[in-house]
Amino acid sequence: MTSGWLLAWQLAKRFRGGRERSRFLSFISASSTFGIALGCAVFIAGLSVMNGFADVLEQRFLKLVPHIEFTAVENRLQYPESIFALAEEHPEVVSARPVIRTQGLVQKGREFVGVQINGIDPQHQHAIQHYMSAPSWRALEQPGSIVLGADLAQRLELSEGDKLTLVVASDGGFQAPKRQLLTLVGSFNFGGQVDHKLGYVNLATARELTGLEQGISGVELEISSLFAAERIANEIGYQLRDYVYLDHWMRAQGHLYRDIQMVRTVMYLVLILVLAVACFNIVSTLVMTVQEKQRHIGILRTMGMRPGGLVKIFVLQGLQNGLLGISFGAVAGILLSWNLPALLAIIESFTGNTLLASDVYFVDRIPVQLHALDVFLVCAVALLLSLLATVYPAWQATRVEVVKAISA
Repeated sequence: MTSGWLLAWQLAKRFRGGRERSRFLSFISASSTFGIALGCAVFIAGLSVMNGFADVLEQRFLKLVPHIEFTAVENRLQYPESIFALAEEHPEVVSARPVIRTQGLVQKGREFVGVQINGIDPQHQHAIQHYMSAPSWRALEQPGSIVLGADLAQRLELSEGDKLTLVVASDGGFQAPKRQLLTLVGSFNFGGQVDHKLGYVNLATARELTGLEQGISGVELEISSLFAAERIANEIGYQLRDYVYLDHWMRAQGHLYRDIQMVRTVMYLVLILVLAVACFNIVSTLVMTVQEKQRHIGILRTMGMRPGGLVKIFVLQGLQNGLLGISFGAVAGILLSWNLPALLAIIESFTGNTLLASDVYFVDRIPVQLHALDVFLVCAVALLLSLLATVYPAWQATRVEVVKAISA
């Protein structure tokens, strides 16, 4: 820092903390600092929550939801091998898995609960296996076995080894629904809606439930580029010999991602508006300081200080308020983000209310992920607005008439 800027910094610091300063002016100055700090802290924490939701959606929820799925139009796929061949050749496809899906009702006594049954091949790697015990995953290969979500099993008061009746619709006309006696070999604990509505069986059991004598009804694809799902689905789908329903995660669950991104955008706009309001207090503080320090300004001018020097003083005074608020706000925002899950858990224990009901939302807790870029952007926006808030008062300081200021 050059001697001119150093002198301006020291004078700005003296103007900002002088003893002769009025209490009202000190209050306005403190309010501007507090407003900037509060705005920075709240928005750092808010953006961290948005990052957490986006991360859970991309890294966890979409591991379970098929990225791309081809489902037979008529009962079963006639040429599933062509789908596997095309998937293997495509550079952006990670894996392809056979699947048979159906809807059913789990009967326990007089209670019926709807469940989506996924018939999978336990020989293929599947994301759901990481949310259940290894013995349960191996037991899924046994005929007539089923794994349910933990919340669904708890609702039905079922435990490992219990028998349950699964009711599924028949293929033809007005025939009575099929009833299949299955054995619960375990449960998975994924969190959110999944634990309330999903069940997994092996392909052989799924064929018995759906009436398929052989083959599969669909193929799931896992891809490396999530946001290229529609393009990849079209590239492979248009080459298939089967008539299929072509689906991908952006069509089924894309609204979740769009909602998260929309909230992030709105939060950035609100951030600018809130910090702008907080920075108006800097304008008020500096304008009142110019009025209060006219005699000092006049003395500085008679001592040879140029208008540019006065501009530096008041710009740096406003930046001192801004930097102090930004520093406190950034630290508070980081600490709040790190401790937000624990704080919300305490609030839930005191109120007895669940903030995110697992049977409604795709997660059952508030996820938080702090990004350094968000902290930087929030601080940069606050610093820029603090700087802009100093322009008018600094210009006013250069218009003070020296003779009147000294004689006042």
